[in-house]
Amino acid sequence: MSDSTWVSTSMPYLSPQGKGQSDAWTEEAAARGGKGTQRIAHAGEVPAPDDVAGLLRITPGDFVVVRRRIIELDGRPCELTDTYYPVTIARDTPLAETGKIRGGAVTLLAGLGHVGVRVREDVTARMPDADERTVLQLGSSEPVLRLNRVTLDAGDHPIQADMMVMPAHRQQLRYEIRIG
Repeated sequence: MSDSTWVSTSMPYLSPQGKGQSDAWTEEAAARGGKGTQRIAHAGEVPAPDDVAGLLRITPGDFVVVRRRIIELDGRPCELTDTYYPVTIARDTPLAETGKIRGGAVTLLAGLGHVGVRVREDVTARMPDADERTVLQLGSSEPVLRLNRVTLDAGDHPIQADMMVMPAHRQQLRYEIRIG
């Protein structure tokens, strides 16, 4: 493993930030001596792709709100993230706009009364498509990791689905499981 490998855990991204804090990515990157930024490539309502519909338990093609982001570390793209929300939660909120959300989307969701209590993640590896390869600045033989996450509330209702793509050679995902 090289020094350029980023060891990532999901926990900071699942809890609302404290008052006055930046979003979780900005905070995590700063704690490690880097500058974490993100560009919102698109925000608004779109028909739900099949995989997103399955995670959000809706019919494929039903409208959802998506925030498409390019996540950067020290000015270099390191992740592509599309985050989807049911329209009943996100329509007419800052989630449907391209502006930065103070404290991040999880903090906004909590303020709207939608708090995640359970998360399910699936990780797969594959070759990137042409757009992913270009944006992530990958060579033709470099694979990506795809992490799909669904966040559920106390009533077991999906409130958010994340579809992340990241260069495999620059990532290590760490999971800690507490039993009992």
